[in-house]
Amino acid sequence: MSLSISGHLRVAACAVVFLSSILLIPELCMTQPEDQKPRSTAPSLIGLWSSEQVTGPNVRGELTIEARGSIWHAKIAGLEAPVQHKNNAITFVLLKAKGEFRGHFSADAKSITGDWIQPTSDVYNNRYATPVQLSKKTEGLWTGNVTPLQEKLSFYFAIQPAKDGSITATVRNPEFNYLARRVYRVELKNGQVSFSNSKDPANLLQGNYDEKTDRLSIFFADFSRSFEFVRHENDDVAGYFPRVPRGAAFAYRKPAAENDGWSTASLTDVGLNPTPISALIEKILSADPLNNPVNIHSLLIARHGKLVLEEYFYGFNGERAHDMRSAAKTLAPVLAGIAHHRGAKLGPETRIYPLFAEYKPFANWSERKSKLTLEHLMTMTSGYACDDNDDSSPGEENHMQQQTKQPDWYKYTLDLPMMSDPGGEHAIYCSADINLVGGSVRNATQAWLPEFFDEYLARPLQFHTYHLNLMPTGEAYMGGGAYVRPRDELKLGQLYLSGGVWNGHRVVSKEWVEQSIANHSSFTPAMEIEGEHEYGYGWHIHYLKSGGKVYRDCAAGGNGGQVVIVIPELDMVVGFNGGSYGEFPKWYRWELELVPQYVIPAALPEAER
Repeated sequence: MSLSISGHLRVAACAVVFLSSILLIPELCMTQPEDQKPRSTAPSLIGLWSSEQVTGPNVRGELTIEARGSIWHAKIAGLEAPVQHKNNAITFVLLKAKGEFRGHFSADAKSITGDWIQPTSDVYNNRYATPVQLSKKTEGLWTGNVTPLQEKLSFYFAIQPAKDGSITATVRNPEFNYLARRVYRVELKNGQVSFSNSKDPANLLQGNYDEKTDRLSIFFADFSRSFEFVRHENDDVAGYFPRVPRGAAFAYRKPAAENDGWSTASLTDVGLNPTPISALIEKILSADPLNNPVNIHSLLIARHGKLVLEEYFYGFNGERAHDMRSAAKTLAPVLAGIAHHRGAKLGPETRIYPLFAEYKPFANWSERKSKLTLEHLMTMTSGYACDDNDDSSPGEENHMQQQTKQPDWYKYTLDLPMMSDPGGEHAIYCSADINLVGGSVRNATQAWLPEFFDEYLARPLQFHTYHLNLMPTGEAYMGGGAYVRPRDELKLGQLYLSGGVWNGHRVVSKEWVEQSIANHSSFTPAMEIEGEHEYGYGWHIHYLKSGGKVYRDCAAGGNGGQVVIVIPELDMVVGFNGGSYGEFPKWYRWELELVPQYVIPAALPEAER
């Protein structure tokens, strides 16, 4: 029998009195009458509760840069800072690290192109760079708009009775899958609420319930603050359910044409059968939020170069940039290919260590390091002591990012021990490898990566607002984590399906594309259904079985279900974004099972389905 804190104190008091032979007040050790014991009133909490907060950033909106003779100033969100300007470079930093700007003038000085850098927060551990364009309004005055990455947190607690008579709560957090939909036992006594997890006793949540206002407050230690929850009287909660109102049948609509380079068409216009596609959407819409194998935030399909399906769920929409996680790794080899195409001395055979001479001397030096090439990094065959699936590995991504001794992650990677010779057929999943590809682009081009990315990839692909996560040094981290709109993310697949061309404009060479999607290395299959898992230059390669045939695909993939899938034989690109972070067996099946079961059959003649 477990005792409350007051129960422990009562037993202790009785023992002291007995041992001291002091006259005991009878009430002290009497058992409290059953009808006077504090009773759990947790059933009064049954229902769906939500806390939806946008905590920042507050520094956003119109940015003004004004030249007053030799003194220049910048203004944004009521704050002002002096501007440093040298040649065509423009920089300023707000006081108390509330943000900074880094940009440059156009040749005619009529515009300023740059990036707004937002600080870290309790939502994001990294700083993010967001592109900003300022236009000249009058002589000595330029204005533009800053739209930083929104700091949004949403929590949903579904509190309901369990079969054993207890009250339980299941937690859902769309942005990060925080607490991974754990099930908690709920206790409410005298306004104090506790959420306990028998599988993880240390994972205890506590809070308060105000019966008069029907408000629930829960403290989250990871955020060092409480979140206020409101109860919903109906099921129309967009962040918890796939769509509201619930139960509405799916009705297909052709994607809207926007000023982003995509031509749109209907499913039937490009020879896709709507029936299996509709069945997939219905599967997503009918999923149980408490046990959801298809926690999909967006699903997009392009065929024959036209966007033909664009569907969003759980409150997400087309203008909301989504975390790409490791799907953004594929961007690093793309940038390397662009640099190569534009004449930089950088190719698959380029030796890595001579590119980083500024970091000499290198720790753990061996002749193996002298053999390391760009191709080894792009194919995750570097030989470094780096395995993201091994927490004890020195180069494991979290270990690298959480250590504070070496803030320059390029130097940290270059100093890693070597476990084997570079090359070979077996790939070891290592984010630091791909991030160092980004460093190679930086050193070969002498460009700040956010500027290079914007000028030679984002703008040619007609991206809308996006956000690149930065390392402590201020350089872009290319190991994953960029936030990009799903429509823009899908363009990465279309670019490679089209041989490096977007809307008639060559972005990267056809030869680089062909090399990138060729088989260079392979991973040990993580699931029985996976089969062969090969790897190109940042592209995962699988073989999907559907309709009695096998289709080779190339995919950019990331934790939680961020996947861009290119199926060349069907001239098709499929894009998923999802929220199943840390639930690998769930989201991995979207490419390996949902695409062969629903998407590929839509492209096949009836006799072949």
